[in-house]
Amino acid sequence: MENQEILILKRKVKFLTINLYVITLLIICFFLYSFVSNKNETFNEITAKKLTIVEPNGQTRLVLANSQNSPANLMHGKTYGLKEGGRPGLIFFNDELTECGGLVFTGKKDIKTGEYFASGHFSFDQYDQNQVLYLQYLDDNGSKKTGLYVDDWHKDPNFAEWRKEYKEAEKIPNDIERKKRLEEIRFPKNSEPAFANRVFIGKDINKDAVLNLSDTKGNVRLQMKVDSLGNAQILFLDDKGRITSKFPQ
Repeated sequence: MENQEILILKRKVKFLTINLYVITLLIICFFLYSFVSNKNETFNEITAKKLTIVEPNGQTRLVLANSQNSPANLMHGKTYGLKEGGRPGLIFFNDELTECGGLVFTGKKDIKTGEYFASGHFSFDQYDQNQVLYLQYLDDNGSKKTGLYVDDWHKDPNFAEWRKEYKEAEKIPNDIERKKRLEEIRFPKNSEPAFANRVFIGKDINKDAVLNLSDTKGNVRLQMKVDSLGNAQILFLDDKGRITSKFPQ
């Protein structure tokens, strides 16, 4: 009788063990299916410190992150310049895993001084270069400049190499040699600048509503503005910034 009870007990244990294996297998299959399923999911709310959008091959295309987790600069998949962190918002990457623009923002008051700084920046970069089209808001404790910018950037060297040269030049201890080298980097070929602002439409720190059109060296040649007192004026300037004609006179 006792042996029969032991036999029955063994059968029950075996049955429960088999059931446990089956349930575990079903749970694993469920989670695996959940991860590989192509079904679109809908969420009411997602809380995250970083969200990375990737292509089918896994390459990063867009990163949405807080300040701590924002990505480093990338040029063809390699880091340069800024380290990770400090750029809360969106960062865009092109097909070659090179940063090509973004939407970032800041705003903070110094508790000790009471002064603040705030900014908003939405930009698109030239291929292998820096930004050439951007909307920007800067507010340095009440000194504000807001507008749309269109810039020129040279084609060679690429921005990563150019920035490396510029940062190395800033470390030159001798003032005269440092200024000379920085000038050479800013104007690398036939006095043509590495970059220049060509168009600005916005409001400057003097509270003037302004349209600036500049030449390839960044010199403003035509300016239309309405100043803070409501006075309207059109200015024509030479490459030295001298007014050659204006309306009204």
